Amino acid sequence: MTIAVNKMPTDPGPAAWNALLGPAKDFPLAEHAQTADFVIVGAGFAGLAAARRLRQLQPGATIVVLEARKIAEGPAGRNSGFMIDIPHKLDSRDYADSRDADLLRISMNREAIQFSQTAAAEFDMAQEAFDKSGKINAAAGSTGVANNQNYAEHLSNLGETHELLDAAAMRDICGSNYYQSGLFSPGTATIQPALFIRSLAAGLDQQGVQIYQSSPVTSLSRSRDSWHVETPKAVISAGKVILAVNGHIESFGFFKRQLMHIYLYASITRALTEAEITALGGHRNWAFTPADPLGTTVRKISGTGGHRILVRNRFTWAPGRSVSEQKIKSIAPVHDRSFQTRFPQLQHVQMEHQWGGLLCLSRNSAPAFGEIDTNLYSACCQNGLGTVMGTLSGKLAAELATDQNSKTLKAMLDQPQPSILPPEPFASIGANVFMRWSEFRAGREL
Repeated sequence: MTIAVNKMPTDPGPAAWNALLGPAKDFPLAEHAQTADFVIVGAGFAGLAAARRLRQLQPGATIVVLEARKIAEGPAGRNSGFMIDIPHKLDSRDYADSRDADLLRISMNREAIQFSQTAAAEFDMAQEAFDKSGKINAAAGSTGVANNQNYAEHLSNLGETHELLDAAAMRDICGSNYYQSGLFSPGTATIQPALFIRSLAAGLDQQGVQIYQSSPVTSLSRSRDSWHVETPKAVISAGKVILAVNGHIESFGFFKRQLMHIYLYASITRALTEAEITALGGHRNWAFTPADPLGTTVRKISGTGGHRILVRNRFTWAPGRSVSEQKIKSIAPVHDRSFQTRFPQLQHVQMEHQWGGLLCLSRNSAPAFGEIDTNLYSACCQNGLGTVMGTLSGKLAAELATDQNSKTLKAMLDQPQPSILPPEPFASIGANVFMRWSEFRAGREL
């Protein structure tokens, strides 16, 4: 059995979180044939979580991690930096039907956050890298306000701590008059994703995990009891392989016509001056998710790279897992408008970085997880929660590969497989119509 991998995902624009940090540790390329107990393909949240869990479970094992890009240049350096414990959209009207599912999802998310929190402590990460500071669901219009009230009712039914904020409280936090209400929940961790990934990779390197960057896998084959993982300059043979590549797993021939690929887009300002920070007011750091799922995510950060504001919105359907740089240019004015309507006192502030990031969904929100061939494991399809579900799927894939048993692993294995997508062109037409309509419906939340 030989699998040729001849397609790589496209990452338009810079990995801005990584760019803010400056020079990184220079991990080597894989250039020599070698053997290992485990090979992990992908050094994002899933891949590095798998490596850390394997090191915990089998301290003497030889573990190799292969990353196609430089560390934190892929999706791990392109997300908005939320590790969310509570599902984004809870509807009190379906409370009776969804309660058990919501409680299970919250428990799984919190296991991933706890795993990341212990990693942050173990590797002495800066607070900027991992901060369990909570998040606010921000509402700009009447529909968003109603969503937040409904969300709060469901959280009460679940026994979850939360606080509803009025317009004055939101203005005190972010310095903007744009928002009418907010819903604070304390369990989310806000992260500088590139710093977290860099720090985790450096820590695992110190523990003897062999990490190679700029070493894309070009083929995968099996003979007898070994898998042979080929890169442009090396072949690594291993007893077990974990694919932690999210939607790229389609390039390995698995889950064909079961995964949906979507680009999200974000921009981040240049560093604000002291005068601009004063004009803005508000708290030093804050993190807003939109009251409508297709609205605008906004964060204010401070730390490496100075005080900046990030905005993220717009979605495009990308079954081929690629998008042109021109798409970034076409979406940039949307980000500028979203920023300026929220912060008119900063209307002269320009965006310094604009980029796109690829995420993977399934039609039935199921993960692409499990043993997909003998001693070959998938920790993929994070359904838009790459930080938290990537971490969890990587951790659980390591447990599956080492014959562990846990309630969470059983729950993950009990989930259905991703469902089959409609044939083209119907899948693309339906997806594009749904996204455009949903963005229109988001109204002021966009």
